[in-house]
Amino acid sequence: MKEQVEKIISLAKEELAKVEKEADVLNIKSKYIGKKSELNNLLSSLKEMSNEEKKEFGPFLNNKKKELEQLFNDKIVALEEKIDLNFDETIPCNVSLGSLHPVTIVAKEVTDILNRMGFTVLKGFEMEDDYHNFEALNIPKDHPARDMQDTYYLDNKKLLRTQTSGDQVHAMENYGVPLRVCSPGRVFRNEDIDASHENTFFQLEGMVIDKNIKIENMFYVMREVLKEVFKTDVKVRLRPGFFPFTEPSFEMDMNCLICGGKGCPTCKNSGWIELIPGGMVHPNVLKMSGVDPNEYTGFAFGIGLTRLAMMKYKINDIRYLNSGDLRVLDEFEIE
Repeated sequence: MKEQVEKIISLAKEELAKVEKEADVLNIKSKYIGKKSELNNLLSSLKEMSNEEKKEFGPFLNNKKKELEQLFNDKIVALEEKIDLNFDETIPCNVSLGSLHPVTIVAKEVTDILNRMGFTVLKGFEMEDDYHNFEALNIPKDHPARDMQDTYYLDNKKLLRTQTSGDQVHAMENYGVPLRVCSPGRVFRNEDIDASHENTFFQLEGMVIDKNIKIENMFYVMREVLKEVFKTDVKVRLRPGFFPFTEPSFEMDMNCLICGGKGCPTCKNSGWIELIPGGMVHPNVLKMSGVDPNEYTGFAFGIGLTRLAMMKYKINDIRYLNSGDLRVLDEFEIE
């Protein structure tokens, strides 16, 4: 398999060396790493391999795909640098450069932090099937936990995902174990909207599966992420939680930075914001993804990126973030 992949990369390099247009680069990119590409078929075949084969070939194929992606990106940059744009500098120009959304900024900051800790950043599916969103996470059809999440079901018998936790299952199926991944993305719940709840918001799923993983490892990662995002130690508390896909389960809350812990509408006058739920991955979840829970353990956590952005930038109402009001983004203008 490794010789086959190296040959794919060699052929891609040969074709890239001959093109001079960005459109041609994109066509070659689709050919070599698109959905119907030979490399993508090899990645798809991982789920049929043994755990030992997944351990050997999963990281190899993933790294080679990243290598190809970098080749295509470098070629596009090189072509863009060749373009000679002549501007009349005497014409007055007062152009606003736009801005980044606060959630985008925080998501990038958190994924960078986790990437430095060795996490691979993945992208999940906003339209999900029932198996990955519920059943493979130890939530069968008659489980009461389904009532805790008002789900948007679609006519094609799929649903808008209610959590990023399904990305745990996709990661184990596609890459095997050991594993250290994170996956940011948008989720949907049919909730009553108020200052701290929306029906569309952003989360980040994190998961580590390996031998001898303990809950202390998760607490360390949680604290380090918050410390680096806020550039200081923030006041947090741990309390027991319940999630069908983790056992034991915990909730990490942080002191509300809008009111300084005194109580306000954002924190429902409690002084605390629910931010990072998590726990040890339930043995049933490992089994359903083909992982032996007697050999491997792991932890999983979910960071509320929308609430994290609210705390970092002192935004007291979640509705501002989805309002489309450009005035909200003024302070995040690109320099």
